[in-house]
Amino acid sequence: QVQLVESGGGLVQPGGSLRLSCVASRSISSFITLGWYRQAPGKQRELVARLTRDGRINYVDSVKGRFTMSRDDAKNTVFLQMSSLKPEDTAHYYCQVFLGGADYWGQGTQVTVSS
Repeated sequence: QVQLVESGGGLVQPGGSLRLSCVASRSISSFITLGWYRQAPGKQRELVARLTRDGRINYVDSVKGRFTMSRDDAKNTVFLQMSSLKPEDTAHYYCQVFLGGADYWGQGTQVTVSS
């Protein structure tokens, strides 16, 4: 099993930036995939970015060029750097890993983009 704890969310003005962090309770190098998802009120949870074991990162079209996913294996941490934020980026953001045939989720962190 693995526990995930996200942080870094908050209120930011349009055009601003935030960096989300996700700390895992075990080494992230063993994970098959690492992902960031988000869910806005009244909408389904959607994939924002996913890092696969071979090092590829896939982004949803709406965040390409604005969001960057990265990892620090020494700190068991995954990051989501978000820039040029838009009101439509407002959502609860979740960290997800796939390991041993199961998905694990953190509790999420709220991102609100508003003037």
